[in-house]
Amino acid sequence: MAERDGGKPAGVAHGSVKRLPALAARQPSIKDIARLAHVSHPTVSRALQNSPLVNAETAAKIRKIAEEQGYRASAVARGLVTRRTRTIALLVTMLDDPFSSAVACGVAETAADRGYAVLLANAHADPERERRAIEELAERRVDGIVVTSSRVGALYLLLLKALDVPIVLVNDQYPGELVHAVTIANQEGMRAATEHLIELGHRRIAYLGDRNGYQSDAARRAGYKAALARAGIGFAPELAVEGDGRPDAEMEAVHALLRLNTPPTAVCCYNDMTALGAMRAIRARGLRVPQDVSVTGFDDLFFAAYLAPALTTVRQPMRQMGQMAMENLFKLMSGQDSAAQMKIEAELIVRGSTAKAPKREEDQA
Repeated sequence: MAERDGGKPAGVAHGSVKRLPALAARQPSIKDIARLAHVSHPTVSRALQNSPLVNAETAAKIRKIAEEQGYRASAVARGLVTRRTRTIALLVTMLDDPFSSAVACGVAETAADRGYAVLLANAHADPERERRAIEELAERRVDGIVVTSSRVGALYLLLLKALDVPIVLVNDQYPGELVHAVTIANQEGMRAATEHLIELGHRRIAYLGDRNGYQSDAARRAGYKAALARAGIGFAPELAVEGDGRPDAEMEAVHALLRLNTPPTAVCCYNDMTALGAMRAIRARGLRVPQDVSVTGFDDLFFAAYLAPALTTVRQPMRQMGQMAMENLFKLMSGQDSAAQMKIEAELIVRGSTAKAPKREEDQA
């Protein structure tokens, strides 16, 4: 029969229990609390976990003694019993990436609300490092893993399933539905940005993408082409160029666009960092944004509203995406059903970097 801890245990004082000198130099254990309360240590364990097997008066006295003695439950000890460490791993592609930082805030806030600690790892935008980091995190017995902008290919994602650790990706960069993911509506977002430029009268619209073959780039390029096709504007291959997501590298690509016999009057950029380099390159050639060339971005990073002019861009609710990833992970950890792919609507934010298409001599002829 299970021990029923009712009544008033002998030897438990009604007043405060003084902290014993022997315990002052170390962290007290459950056995120490049990000795002071004159109960068994399983009774202390049950009381601290709010078990109904311990009556309310006894449980309150035990908790009071534990607080006075500075007792804190060991996460490791709890994990041995529950097989849960109450630790989530967050693997970011690059620690200094504004997108990853914003997503991390959403992950950390939601995890803390549920009483989970977050273990942070940085992949340095290296697929091999990311692969090793996920293996190491799984070995640490974390309860779940969130990965931002994963660079790991679909083949390895299949191997990750064998680790038996719930994994949720935020904006995974390679195609496949092997794991759960939270993504933005990339194609729809870029289509909206391109349609905005078409409504302003632009017809020579360039797309500045990313050469790394990411899923998000393919989807955004498709959105760009869809908007052109809907408006009856033919796709011009020379206007679709690639960079590597860094502002300095984008400058060279934009210079090549502006040297064309008929240069673009607008540039749709893969992301805000790309747009930053594009705007710099346009100014370097003595042109103005948006009077001569309009520019759009994608992400709505923190600096977008503070550029001169402020950047028209497609907003990703990054903090919300981190929160959604954690909520999805909690469902997976508890064995609940959860959608494999969660897609968030993209929102076009119109600011000062886009304007009506300039009148050119060939347009007036």
